[in-house]
Amino acid sequence: MNIDGLEVQVVRKPIKNMYLRIKPPNGEIVISAPRRMSDRTIVDFVRGRRSWIDMHVRKMAEARRRSLDMGGLAGGVLPRDGRDGHGSRPGVGGNRESNNGRPGGDGRANDAGATPPTFDRTAIWTDERKARAAAGINAQLPGLLAKWGPVIGRTPTHITLRVMTSRWGSCTPATGRIRLNLQLGLMEPRFLEYVLVHELTHLWERGHGAGFQRRMTAYLPNWRQLRRELNRRVVL
Repeated sequence: MNIDGLEVQVVRKPIKNMYLRIKPPNGEIVISAPRRMSDRTIVDFVRGRRSWIDMHVRKMAEARRRSLDMGGLAGGVLPRDGRDGHGSRPGVGGNRESNNGRPGGDGRANDAGATPPTFDRTAIWTDERKARAAAGINAQLPGLLAKWGPVIGRTPTHITLRVMTSRWGSCTPATGRIRLNLQLGLMEPRFLEYVLVHELTHLWERGHGAGFQRRMTAYLPNWRQLRRELNRRVVL
């Protein structure tokens, strides 16, 4: 649906309220609406929140630029872009607002107005860059596993490094397999450590409930601050 120049994806669901999300990394505008809600109501809802949309789309672009600069991806030919099991996601519901006026989520955003840019991940993740990112992670992993394995009491059966589009890491508790986003190898070491501890903790706790949070606080008291810092970056 095009509303005053904004491309809006409308998803009909069995819900009572309408929700608006700005999804990273490209700033897509997504509306979740009750099945019987009229198009006119959706249009009025978007128009009434146009300034909110534009603001968060701009923030998403700024966060993406920060990720490029801080993640060692700046420079080169173009701007760089950046699920399975349990995992560490970037604060990535994107930004969200409901039709009862309550904001929700955690956001990112785009350039001028609200027209999302596009990404070419094949241009970003060249073989050379993948190799450099993998080398960065592999250089740190032995020390991190030696440090955290005895503390947490669990070790992974296998660790896979891969380019991810929406997560910093994921794991399958039943098999003990952990997957890490290659981008972590181009970022500050504290983020790799946080994500690894997060995924190792999932080998005890499948969700992100009270048990998971208690363990994370015991292992890494500043984990919430690290999560906030990481969530200001965009997965490229």
